[in-house]
Amino acid sequence: MGIDLGTKTIGLALSDVERSLATPLETLKRSKFSADAAKLLARAKEFDVAALVVGLPLNMDGSEGPRAQSTRAFVRNLGALTAIPFIFWDERLSTAAVTRALIAQDVSRAKRAEVVDRMAAAYILQGALDRLNRPHSIVT
Repeated sequence: MGIDLGTKTIGLALSDVERSLATPLETLKRSKFSADAAKLLARAKEFDVAALVVGLPLNMDGSEGPRAQSTRAFVRNLGALTAIPFIFWDERLSTAAVTRALIAQDVSRAKRAEVVDRMAAAYILQGALDRLNRPHSIVT
């Protein structure tokens, strides 16, 4: 399951059973950590998720700022509630790439706002899947 953790929403995406194609799933509204974690883990259980790929919002120079630290804290707390393994995936420019693609398809601003987070989660997950399926790849 791909996760795009925002301050107001959490975008979710799933891969196919062959782990080659990511598909947007849904966007969860954020509230308190306990409620967010419960919703996220319920969806993970529903789809028998093998691992979580969490977008890590790095700065353009690769350093970690407050949002990356917040994401790490969320995942650290989530890890205490589940045995599902997770990896962080560099999500730099994922939302921008998705937004550009939606604009190119002439999607309205309102519709973009509705789908961008789950599509960003799919973009993050697809990057990890592509790396995983690359011959002789090593995922760190």
